[in-house]
Amino acid sequence: MRFATRVLILQLATVAAVVAVCTAVFVYLGVQQLRAESEASALNIARTVAEEPDVRRLVAEFSADPGTPDAAELRDGELQRVAAGVTARTDALFVVITDDHGIRLAHPNQDLLGRQVSTPFDRVLAGHEVVDWERGTLGESARAKVPVYSPGGDDAAPVGEVSVGFERASVFDDLPALLVGIAVAAAAALAIGALAALLLRRRWERLTLGLQPEELVGLVQNQAAVLEGVGDGVIALDTSGVVRVCNQAASRMLSLDDPVGRRLADLDVPAEVRAVIADRTPRDGIPVGDRVLYLDAHPVVRDGRSLGEVLVVRDRTDLVAIAERLETVRAMTSALRVQRHEFANRLHVATGLLDAARPADARAFLAEQLGRGPVDFPVEGLDRIADPLLQSFLGAKAIEAGERGVTLRVADDTVLHGTLVGAEDVAAVVGNLLDNAITAAVGGDDPREVEIALLDAGDELVVTVADSGPGIDPGVDVFGGRSSPSDDATDRIHGHGIGLRLSRDLARRRGGDVWIIEAKRPDGGAVFGARLPGVMSSHGEGIDP
Repeated sequence: MRFATRVLILQLATVAAVVAVCTAVFVYLGVQQLRAESEASALNIARTVAEEPDVRRLVAEFSADPGTPDAAELRDGELQRVAAGVTARTDALFVVITDDHGIRLAHPNQDLLGRQVSTPFDRVLAGHEVVDWERGTLGESARAKVPVYSPGGDDAAPVGEVSVGFERASVFDDLPALLVGIAVAAAAALAIGALAALLLRRRWERLTLGLQPEELVGLVQNQAAVLEGVGDGVIALDTSGVVRVCNQAASRMLSLDDPVGRRLADLDVPAEVRAVIADRTPRDGIPVGDRVLYLDAHPVVRDGRSLGEVLVVRDRTDLVAIAERLETVRAMTSALRVQRHEFANRLHVATGLLDAARPADARAFLAEQLGRGPVDFPVEGLDRIADPLLQSFLGAKAIEAGERGVTLRVADDTVLHGTLVGAEDVAAVVGNLLDNAITAAVGGDDPREVEIALLDAGDELVVTVADSGPGIDPGVDVFGGRSSPSDDATDRIHGHGIGLRLSRDLARRRGGDVWIIEAKRPDGGAVFGARLPGVMSSHGEGIDP
């Protein structure tokens, strides 16, 4: 049985039990009220009769006579007429008047006149009013007994009593109507309870999308396992933009503090994050703090009903850093390919001379190549750098620059005393600065040049890169990354547009920085600077793997 059905049955059973208890209480209170009303009516009638002056006088006279009243005289007596008249007017079962010995002076059954009553009368003759249900010669009735005092002798002992009773059936004449009313009210309460239970069940299933509690528990467990078991950040928003789910990865990457239950518009997140959800367009290279993020939003729909949005957040910082380092390896590979190609050309020349039976020319050519050594890198001033890795790296960049019509040279003030130990970060930062400078130089006027200067001080490496391009226009944030939807997909895949920000992030992780020294020089171009602590060694410890 489904949980919602069990809850419905339990609610209906509870409502039925409550209605049954309330019905029983109301019936009991109704019966008690009818009894009380009949007893009060009997008491009031008895008091009225007992206060009649003629009744008081006649009862006092009969009580003063030591003999027994004559029954025949009582049948036609004044007291009998008074009692009969009151009985007829009030629909009472009986109105009985007695003397101080309990002898009936008036009674509906004339045959019982002159005889003692069948119910106790001691308390009444002691001056107390008695209201009770008793069974007498006329059957069970609700009766009231009131003492009768002699005229002018209210403080003296009673001289008789007046007893008024109502038949049990007449007392509960209104009980059927009362029971019908209570039954109607109980049925209405049951109907309202059942309707409320049905509406509550429907609302429950609407809110839980038809899922039962056991399924919700499993869903929460799966959600916790999935959301906290993946490296991606996940933020779920409802249709009003309120954050309903946010895993730790998303909180960490977007620097959010307890975002659940708050509107995304009220959180301290970049405008690009809100734009991703509004446009439902993935964006890459969004800078948030010291991270470079990829964001993507997807609508959540179930059974044709929109439930909100899910924002996926991926940290691209390390991935782009690896890509930059792989780009450096690619550049080195390209340089080696050029060297291999050049050496192959030289060997072909030597082989051709030998095949042409010109050994003397072949010997002379090989001797010349031996004197020239390996293929030279087209970098002016490269001999100022003693570190082999930096030489190879700058040589590879020079070959790439040459293919684009840009000349790369090492500045005259370059001074390096140590050897490189932080190869990966240096290659990523310096390579990115050179790539941006070469690209800028391509867009400038001739001569298209890029100049790099390197200085070391202890374990720090300071680099400046200048280009002959158009420079940086005022107000342009080159470290802000590129995240507009119009970015080319290929650029986003290769991380272009966020390299400078990534380079600065890599430098700052080491305690250094990347900054703009001069945005637009008078003769054109821009100058960037970088400081990388912990990447040089003056003792030749070697290169980090």
